[in-house]
Amino acid sequence: MQPLKARVAKALPVYSKIETCDNSGAKVIKVFTVMGSKTVKGRISSCGVGDLVMASVIKGRPDMRKQVVLAVIVRQKKEYRRADGMRIKFEDNAAVVLKDDKGNPKGTIFKGAIAKEACERWPGIAKLASVVV
Repeated sequence: MQPLKARVAKALPVYSKIETCDNSGAKVIKVFTVMGSKTVKGRISSCGVGDLVMASVIKGRPDMRKQVVLAVIVRQKKEYRRADGMRIKFEDNAAVVLKDDKGNPKGTIFKGAIAKEACERWPGIAKLASVVV
């Protein structure tokens, strides 16, 4: 996992429901922890573009439902600032379900654009991304 070059706003708190943008079988996931996040005691942790999260599948194929999966956030509605001063925001929040913690995606096709920050940090996602913004 590479460090990010942008100051990404952590816009998705724990227990938020996020749609997936791949063909892994999961449609909607609910984030229940952010991997590697450190915060003040009592504060709800949150995630942004490029973060690895653990989530449970809320909607999807019957064999995928109620499964605990690893996922990477690839789009968020809240705008964030890149190092060159450009501000980026997407029209929805989206995640990609992973096979393992190395960053290999479970699906083979991604719908929609993928943030450049997620592609820099996760090379497995970058290989399958058709549109990188």
